Amino acid sequence: MHKMGKEKNVQPVENKKEATSLLEMIRRRTGLLVGIVGLALVIFILESLLSSGQSIFGGNDQMSVGKMNGVTIDRNDYAMRVENQLNQLRQQRQNNDIDDATRAQVMEYVWNQYINDLVIKPEFSKIGISVGDDEIYDRVVANPGQSIAQRLVDQKTGKIYDQLATPDGNLDVMKWKQFVQNASGDQEAFVKELEEGIRNSRQLEKYSACIRKGLFVTTAEAKEAIKLAANKYDVNYVIKRYDAVSDSAFKVTDADIEKYYKENSHEFRSYEVSRKIEYVAFNVVPSPEDLVAIEKDAQRVAAEFKGKNISEDSAFMMTESENQNISFKSLTKKTMIVRDSSIYTDAIGTVYGPYNEGAYFKIYKLEGKSNIADSARVRHILVGTMDMATQQPKRTLAQAKKQADSLLVLIKDKKVTFDTLVKTFSDDGGSKDKGGDYGWFGEDKGFVEPFKNAGLMGKKGDISVVETQFGYHIIEVLDVSEGKHDTYKVAEIFKLIAPSDETNQRIFAQANEFGGKNNTASLFDKGVEEQKLSKRIADNISENDRQLPGIDQAKELVRWVYSANKGDVQVFSLPDKHIVAKLSNIKTKGILPLEDVKDEVTDKARQQKKAEAFVEEFKKTGASNVNDYAAKLNLEARKSEAVPATGHGFDGFHDDVMMGVLSGLKQGATSKIIQGEAGVFVVALTAVNTTPGQPEPKFKRMEMEQELGGRSDYEVMAVLKDLAEIEDHKSKID
Repeated sequence: MHKMGKEKNVQPVENKKEATSLLEMIRRRTGLLVGIVGLALVIFILESLLSSGQSIFGGNDQMSVGKMNGVTIDRNDYAMRVENQLNQLRQQRQNNDIDDATRAQVMEYVWNQYINDLVIKPEFSKIGISVGDDEIYDRVVANPGQSIAQRLVDQKTGKIYDQLATPDGNLDVMKWKQFVQNASGDQEAFVKELEEGIRNSRQLEKYSACIRKGLFVTTAEAKEAIKLAANKYDVNYVIKRYDAVSDSAFKVTDADIEKYYKENSHEFRSYEVSRKIEYVAFNVVPSPEDLVAIEKDAQRVAAEFKGKNISEDSAFMMTESENQNISFKSLTKKTMIVRDSSIYTDAIGTVYGPYNEGAYFKIYKLEGKSNIADSARVRHILVGTMDMATQQPKRTLAQAKKQADSLLVLIKDKKVTFDTLVKTFSDDGGSKDKGGDYGWFGEDKGFVEPFKNAGLMGKKGDISVVETQFGYHIIEVLDVSEGKHDTYKVAEIFKLIAPSDETNQRIFAQANEFGGKNNTASLFDKGVEEQKLSKRIADNISENDRQLPGIDQAKELVRWVYSANKGDVQVFSLPDKHIVAKLSNIKTKGILPLEDVKDEVTDKARQQKKAEAFVEEFKKTGASNVNDYAAKLNLEARKSEAVPATGHGFDGFHDDVMMGVLSGLKQGATSKIIQGEAGVFVVALTAVNTTPGQPEPKFKRMEMEQELGGRSDYEVMAVLKDLAEIEDHKSKID
C-alpha cells in the first residue's frame, strides 16, 4: 500500500546506506511494547480488564494456554510468538538479558494481540468497518500525525532523527515520503508495521464513534438529573442502626442461612475464577549470632579501610561492599550522613563506624574537603567517544583527548570562537542549540562530578579540558556565585545484615516440620491455634497473579493453587520467608455454593433478623411522626440540613435506600417504616432547597451524553470480554 500515491516530483533517497542506518536507529530506539499504535490503544482500554501475564516456557503438557470467542489458543503458537518478540528485544538491546518484568510485558503484549484479532476485529467486520488504502497513506505518509512522529524520535535526544527533520526539529514530510517510497526489505517491513498500527487505530476509532452515536439521553432524563443536582434536602429522621445491637443477641439457624441464600443467591455470584489461601509465614531474619558475626566482619573492614591510601579505596570498596558497590558522596553540613560531628575537623582519611543502620552496617571514610561555590554557570563542548544517535563507538578516549586539546588551543589562541566550535564539534545534542550552556546549577544538579566540579571549584573565565564517562569536555566557566560553602567527599561501605545459611535452614526446618505434621485442612487449623501462630489470608487470587499481599515472588505458589484441591497444604520457600499454605476456597464463575460463602450469608441473614425485629418495634409504637417514634423507642430524633440529593447518605453513614426514599417524598411528607442499609428508619422531608443557575435541559443532555461516551469504550470492551468467555491460562507457559 505504501507505494500508492507516489508523487512524480519526489526524488528517491540517494544514500541507501544512510536510509538503512536511519532504520537501524529507529528500530533500536523505538520500544517494542509501543509497537502497534492501534493495538496499544486497545491494550490501554483493556488494561484494567485483563490479568497480567508472566514469564516463559516451562514444562506443561497441556496444548492450550486459553480460549476466547470459542477459539483455543495453541500453546506452541503462543510460545513461538512470545519468543519471536523476545528475540527482537534481544537484538535491539544487543544482549540476551531479559528480566522477569520484561518477559511479563511481552507475554501480555502477545496475549493482547490475540484479543485484538479474535475479540475486537470480528466486531469491526460485523458492522462493516473498514479503512481504505488512501486513508492509511494520508495518515502515515502525506499527513503523518503525532503517533508516527513519535516512532521517528531519537530516545536519547527526544528529537526527530536529523535525516528526517526540518531545521527546527520537526518531522520533514518530504524527507519522510522519500524514505517511505524507497523503502525495501526491513525498511518496508517497518513502514508496514506503522500502516497496520494506523489501520487498527482507525478501526477502533470508527467503532467507538458508532457506539457513541448510538447513545442517547432523553429530555426527561436530563430534567431529572438537573432536579437532583439542584436540590438539597432538610430532613428529620429517626434510625435504629444495625450496629447498635450486638450480633450475639440474634441467633441464626441453619434454616435462616439457607432461606436467605435461596432468596438472595444473586448476591453471591462470582464473575471471575479465583482462589483463596490461608497461610502462616516463618520469616527468615538474622539471629543474634548472625548479627554478632556481621558486626565483627564490619569491624575488620573498618580497620583495614583505615590502612588504605585514598588511591586504593575504590578497589577495596568493590571487594568489601555489598554488590561490589563503590559509593562516593559529596555532602554538606545539611546533608551529612555520618553520625560523628568530628568529621568537620578530622584529617583526610579518617574512618567512621561501623554503624548499625537497619538493613546494613555502614563504614565511612573522609576522602576530601573542598570550599566550593553555591552555584555556577558553564558552557562546554563535548568530544564524545560514542555516537549518541546510533550508540556505536565514534572515537577512542585517546582520540577524544587529542581533539579536545586541539580545540582548546584554537579557543585560547582566539582563532575560532567557542560558539562556532559548539555548533560544529560538540557531541552533546542536549546543549548544542544553546551554545553548550545548561544555565546555572548547584551541587545537587544531576551532572557527573567532574563536570560540576569544573564550575563549582573554578573561577570565572577558566577554560579547561575535563574527562568524564562521556569523553572529554572543553569547559568554560561563565560565572560563579559569590556565596561558597564547605563540601565533604565521603566514601561508604555497606555490609548487609542478612541471615546466614544456617539460620535460613533452621527456619525452613521449622516451617517444614509444621507443614509435615499439619498436612490436612483440619490439622492446619488445629496446629495454627495450638501454636498461636498468626494466620494470614490471600483472597481472589487469579491464575496470572505473580504477587500477593506480603508475598512478592508468588509464582510457584499461585501455580500450585491452581493445580491443588481444596484443603491441600504445601510448604513454599521464598527469599525472605518460608510459607505453609492451605488452599481454603476455589471460586468458579456463577453462583457460589453456600459452603463457600457461608460466613457472608450468615452475616446478612443475621442483619435481616435484626431488621425484621426493629421493624416490629417501630410498628408497636403506633407513632405517626419522627418525634413520636424517637420518644417511644428511646432514640434520638435527628435533623440534617442541606443534604445533597445526589449523595449516598449523611451524618456519617451510607444509606442509598434512605436517599432513594427522600427523592420520592413530597415536601412535608413522612415516610413509612423502612428497612435501610444502615438500619431501620423513618424520615420526614421538611424542605427542599433548589440551587439557582442550573443548565438548560439541552445542555445537560449534551453533558450526560459526553459522560456516557467517555465510559462507553471501557464498558463496551468489558462486555466484549464477557461475551468472548476468555479463559486465560498463559501463566502455564512459564
